[in-house]
Amino acid sequence: MAKKGNRVQVILECTEHKASGMPGTSRYITTKNKKNTPDRMEMKKYNAILKKVTVHREIK
Repeated sequence: MAKKGNRVQVILECTEHKASGMPGTSRYITTKNKKNTPDRMEMKKYNAILKKVTVHREIK
């Protein structure tokens, strides 16, 4: 039987875009090690709609 890993797939969503009320969303999919990073992840990523780098936070 195969061993289950600690890596899980997470979705990062832009916090500034959500607050601005503009239509559409900026989301990225990445993986994280849930053993090393148990809390929600935050990364700076490019938002194509706002045309700038913004903070993206893990959802669900």
